Amino acid sequence: MSGKRLGIGFIGAGNISSAYLRAITGHETMAGFPVLDIRGLADMRPEASQARATEFGLSAMSIDEMLASPDIQLIVNLTIPRAHVEVGLRCLAAGKHVYSEKPLGINYAEGRQLLDAANRAGLRIGSAPDTFLGGSHQQARSVVDSGALGQLVGGTAFFQCPGHESWHPDPAFYYDIGGGPVLDMGPYYITDLVNLLGPVARVSAMSSRLRAQRPVTSEPRKGEIMDVRIDTHVTGALGFANGAIVQVGLSFDVAAHKHVPLELYGTEASLIVPDPNFFGGDVELRKRGKGEDWTPVPVTQPYADGNYRSLGVADMAHGILDNRPHRANGDLALHVLEVMEAFETASRDGRTIDIKTPVARPEPLASSLRNGVLG
Repeated sequence: MSGKRLGIGFIGAGNISSAYLRAITGHETMAGFPVLDIRGLADMRPEASQARATEFGLSAMSIDEMLASPDIQLIVNLTIPRAHVEVGLRCLAAGKHVYSEKPLGINYAEGRQLLDAANRAGLRIGSAPDTFLGGSHQQARSVVDSGALGQLVGGTAFFQCPGHESWHPDPAFYYDIGGGPVLDMGPYYITDLVNLLGPVARVSAMSSRLRAQRPVTSEPRKGEIMDVRIDTHVTGALGFANGAIVQVGLSFDVAAHKHVPLELYGTEASLIVPDPNFFGGDVELRKRGKGEDWTPVPVTQPYADGNYRSLGVADMAHGILDNRPHRANGDLALHVLEVMEAFETASRDGRTIDIKTPVARPEPLASSLRNGVLG
């Protein structure tokens, strides 16, 4: 691997920034991503960026300083969902590539606007989630690609919890426009399913909003009342271009359940895929037949033993430097955004929604690994 590095900056110093910075700098047990040269952190609240910069021994700067810096080629946008596109457009106008936290935008139209602006400027868009690049999900991908499942039939995808107000320090945005279980957690599940099965062709759905207000039970806002402006329980089905049909449940209203996050079904075998919010986890296979049990699939792919948030940024940086495509790309994120918006449209209109945005399955990560190191 060459010693080339790409100058990057962060806009947004909230909770998720710590995970990104720990992965890049190699805190705890991770090797880090030396291709990413962090030149500065910025936030609309200068005290937040300064605190995070001090924590990691980095430099804080204003957003205007970051946009004007010739040493920064790629900006990682970790602002709240409603600001993703607005901030992204400012970065593109300043000549910077952009990697956005999920979702790409809060609706398809603004996500399309961001990609069109990048294409006109000859710049790249990347977007979380990058957990589908984790070792366990890449291992599951290799099982699917091997043909071990036979003809792909379908699957299930479930994220269901009581809501985020019991643990998040400022949970109101999860229940505002741009929040909800689909835009919050859907990107993990749908992106991994596209990685495993290819593009989505159609969506059907129903949804509900059973409470108009919810109390915050976490500190420091315990006792405050939040207005609920989005549907909080969504169920539906994804029809994939390859013919597979996956049942989906996404909810902030469920007290408890026993569904695994992801299962895939084929005519010859079924596959359990771990939680797509994480890079690792157990992969299990069960072949057709009465005598068969669920068998662990050994995970030999890298990036399965920790929180490697920033793996997608590193792959994007290598793609820019080596002039090759990156995997957590804007086309993939826009396809996923259209699918997520289709849940709302399908539920509201009572009809199946055709998905128009074309997307290719991302290449397996192994094709860019040299001696086990991302290249």
